[in-house]
Amino acid sequence: MSMQPTAAISEYVGFDTVSKQMERKFLKRGLNFNIILVGESGMGKTTLVNTIFAGHLVDSNGRKSAQEQPRKTTEIVPTTQVIEENGVRLKLSIVDTPGFGDQTNNEGCWIPVIKYIKDQHAAYLERELKPQRDRSINDTRIHACLYFLNPGSRSLRPIDIEVLRRLSEVVNVIPVLAKSDSISLEERAAIKKRLKEEFSQNRINFYPFSSDEDTEDDVIMNSNIKELLPFAVVGSENVFTENGTTIRGRRHSWGTVDVDNEEHCDFVHLRNFILRTHMYDLIEVTAQRHYETFRTQQLRQIKELRAAQAQAQSSAPQPIPSIMPIMQK
Repeated sequence: MSMQPTAAISEYVGFDTVSKQMERKFLKRGLNFNIILVGESGMGKTTLVNTIFAGHLVDSNGRKSAQEQPRKTTEIVPTTQVIEENGVRLKLSIVDTPGFGDQTNNEGCWIPVIKYIKDQHAAYLERELKPQRDRSINDTRIHACLYFLNPGSRSLRPIDIEVLRRLSEVVNVIPVLAKSDSISLEERAAIKKRLKEEFSQNRINFYPFSSDEDTEDDVIMNSNIKELLPFAVVGSENVFTENGTTIRGRRHSWGTVDVDNEEHCDFVHLRNFILRTHMYDLIEVTAQRHYETFRTQQLRQIKELRAAQAQAQSSAPQPIPSIMPIMQK
C-alpha cells in the first residue's frame, strides 16, 4: 500500500492523543457483536460459543436426543447478553438456527437464515434513513457466521456447497469442523485437506478477505488463518483437574481432550481469531462490504421504482375536470 510522505512539525502539538480519546468514547458506548450459528443438530454449536466466551451464555435449542422428531423448518432463535471485561462492555447476540439441515429433504433450509441476515440490514437501513436519525443505531447486523461441518461426512455435501455459496455473499463465514475429537488426528488432517480442495473447487470465499489496505503483517496473518480453515474444534464447559492441572475439556475412554491445547484442536486459534485479532475487522467488513452492497442495491431499486412511477404518471392521460368551464356566448 503506497503511503503519502509526512510533513515535518517543529514541536509536540498533541494530536497523538486522539487514540485515547477514541478509546474513552468507545468504552463509554460499548460494542455490539452478533454471531449466527449454522449447522445441523448435534454439532455442539452452543457449547462451542459458550466455550469461546468462557461462560454459559446460551442454551441449546436443538434436539435433545436422536429419538426426538426434527423440526419441520429452520427456526431463528436469538439470545442477547451483555458481558464486560476490563472495562469493555460487549453486547453479544448469539443467533441459533435449530432445525437447519435436519430434514431428509433440506431444499431451501437456508432461506430463513439468509432472510434473517438481510432483515437486519434492512432494519439498520430504515433507521439510517429516518429524517431524524438516532445518534446511535442499535446494530443487529450479523458480523460473523460460524458454519459447522459434520466430521462424519468426510467432505462437503451438496447442501453445504449451496448454503456456503449463498451465505458468503451476505455475511462473514467462518467454517469449523465440529466435534473434531470424534475422529483421529490422521483422519482430521485428511478431512481438512479434502475440504480445502473442495472450498477452492467450488469457489467459496471465506472471511478474512484480502484488501488494498492490508499491511504486510495483515497479509501474513490472514494467510496463516486461511491455512487453518476449517478450524477443527472441540467445545466444552466442563472444567476438571488432571495431573494437578485445571483444564477445560472432554474425557474419553482413550484419553482426555484439552480444548485449550493447540496440539489437541484449533479452538485457541479460532477464539483468538474472532476475539483478539479480528473482532473489530469483522464489524467493519460487515458495514463496509456486506451492508454497503445491500444498501446500494436497495437504494438503486428505490430510485428505479420512483423513476418508473414518475414515468407512468407523466404518460397517463389527464383526467377530465369534474366541473366544465362555462362556455363563452
